[in-house]
Amino acid sequence: MSQHDFTIANQTASSARSDINNALQALASNSSGTTAPSPSFANQYWYNPSTNILSLRNEGNNAWIPVAYIDQSNSKWEIFDDTKVVDTNGTHIGNLGDQSQSAWTAGTSTTESLFSPSKLKSWGDTFGNNLIDINGFSNDNYMELNGLLVQWSRVTFTAQENSPFTVQFPKTFSDVYVVHVSMELNVGANMDGNLYIRSYTNSAVSCQFHHVNANNYGTGKCHIIALGEP
Repeated sequence: MSQHDFTIANQTASSARSDINNALQALASNSSGTTAPSPSFANQYWYNPSTNILSLRNEGNNAWIPVAYIDQSNSKWEIFDDTKVVDTNGTHIGNLGDQSQSAWTAGTSTTESLFSPSKLKSWGDTFGNNLIDINGFSNDNYMELNGLLVQWSRVTFTAQENSPFTVQFPKTFSDVYVVHVSMELNVGANMDGNLYIRSYTNSAVSCQFHHVNANNYGTGKCHIIALGEP
């Protein structure tokens, strides 16, 4: 550590030489010391070994500006988070640092900045959840895709004339655009007929099986898909 007032007083030659050497050592060490050098001078460097921070005295000589963190253990010069990037006119054009997650999610900030992998994942998860709402994958499910609600369901039914059945949608529509049903016969079923929609509402669809040959009965699965507004 070395600091000096940078004033060479009138003194003997040997004392003056020692004083000059001390001043040069202070300059060489960036006025290193655990407390700020006093007196200080505009644009003077000061390195604090207790914090590993290199600072520069401002032009008004009334404050210290942190310049860098010196990683002594790994011999590295490190910059501080949220360090501004400016052009030659001092105009702020970007940041060397991480911005808040809300800034990435909103997507409205025009300030260029570093983008960490974790923030990328978090932004993607948030964006994906806003764009697509998926209620898992099972027999009864729905998916909201950018304002469109897609729902599907699969139920077992008995292929018997005049036996309508109702299937509830996993989620109630505000408006239904289209509903489609299809039939899958179980192994061993011997039927001749078709499945059709009797009616549907925003919350359910009513289906019924119609026989061509009245004596053919069996079981199967009814597959339903519906599209509408959430």
